[in-house]
Amino acid sequence: MLSNTLNTNEIKNAAGTEVEFEHLTGGSDRTRTFRQITEAYPYPNHLTLKHVETGSGINKIRRSLVRFDKTVASTVDATRTCVISIYQVGIIPVGALLASTEVANVNAQMGSFMYSLGASTTILYDGTGNGSVVLISGGL
Repeated sequence: MLSNTLNTNEIKNAAGTEVEFEHLTGGSDRTRTFRQITEAYPYPNHLTLKHVETGSGINKIRRSLVRFDKTVASTVDATRTCVISIYQVGIIPVGALLASTEVANVNAQMGSFMYSLGASTTILYDGTGNGSVVLISGGL
């Protein structure tokens, strides 16, 4: 279970600088939302965590969501705001797995592709990792 305040380097921006979040809503329905502590209206920056389970026994599946939604000012028209949403979804056959080893492996593959270059083990927060470039630029 996460703390109600995420303020010990759990979340960083592109410069690698800590961004602090605090609990906003949820908890009992398998959904929690956090807000950036320093956010100012009309520019919310939220983190949402959500889990939904369906099926039973060996057919039980959990869909887990980790999502950031940040409202920013348009750089084309200063009178407009726009929302940037980036999220990761895990669809995990929890009823068919006794351990989470392979889930951790797939998650590590996603993280290493998004935040590193080739054989490097350095985490790149600045958007220059292979997967980040694909996501940000729309390239293949």
